[in-house]
Amino acid sequence: MAMSWWPLIKVLPIKTDLKFVSFAKYAAILSTVLVIASLVGVFKPGLNMGIDFRGGAVMELTKPGGQALDLEAVRHAVDGLGLGDVNVQGIDDDASAMVKFQVPEDEPQARVVERVQTAITGAVGEVAYSGVSVVGSKVSGELFTSGLLALGAAVLLMFAYIWFRFEPQFGLGAVAGLLHDVILVFGLIVLMRLEFSLNMVAAILTVIGYSMNDTVVVFDRLRENLRKYKQMPLREVIDLTINEILTRTIITGFTAVMVLAALAYFGGPALYGFSIALMFGIVCGTYSSIYVGAPIILLWGVKRGGAADDAKPIKLGMASRP
Repeated sequence: MAMSWWPLIKVLPIKTDLKFVSFAKYAAILSTVLVIASLVGVFKPGLNMGIDFRGGAVMELTKPGGQALDLEAVRHAVDGLGLGDVNVQGIDDDASAMVKFQVPEDEPQARVVERVQTAITGAVGEVAYSGVSVVGSKVSGELFTSGLLALGAAVLLMFAYIWFRFEPQFGLGAVAGLLHDVILVFGLIVLMRLEFSLNMVAAILTVIGYSMNDTVVVFDRLRENLRKYKQMPLREVIDLTINEILTRTIITGFTAVMVLAALAYFGGPALYGFSIALMFGIVCGTYSSIYVGAPIILLWGVKRGGAADDAKPIKLGMASRP
């Protein structure tokens, strides 16, 4: 028997007539509250800096012969050294683990690593160490600064791109949406106490790209409809535009979130925070393209153009006549 419901895209309505703009006021209040709360959270209690930005060491250890590794004993052994926050996570099977710990500034890094290895070996017996990497606090500070500069440069370049391609009010709407998404992702990182590492910087840069792509799709269709429906009120043109691209937006976002959910579940602790931040950023990017970027166009208004801007038929020469 044929599956009439397949493909699943048939479940989505072909045409919608939702009044998005009528809810813009409430969305603005919600966004303002969430952005302020996120900014407050970034300063207090602040980001949970990972080893990449705080300085420290990461090493992997494996129990030979596939024997089970006692993670609690490893954690207790490293905790006893007084190195600050210690993170012990299992990898793949019961025999392997990853240990992250801070390195005091007044002690040689190699000696700290040796102390940790000695303590672990004393607690759980013979262990094979691999993938030991050390990041100094100075390098971590430079990495943190570089990461913030990369985020700032990405926002500015996106603003320049939108400014070049659209009118200034479109650029303002796009940048407001970008900042909204980035700040809310930072808020989620603080709320869930996710480790802020280089992976998180990569996730936020990806969110910026996704958010900008979604916004450009909305603005492109909006600009097209503004030329097509010159007499239609701007509010109705915005609603029409969002309804026209709604199915595409839902399918793209839902597909991306499904892939990231699988990555969060199967990717292990190293990719969990990255996946969660990216999923949340995609949801924010979709929301902001509808309720942050487009409403700013409504507030500032936009040049609708005159008859001179209409598409004109191309006048062909004599050679084109039959």
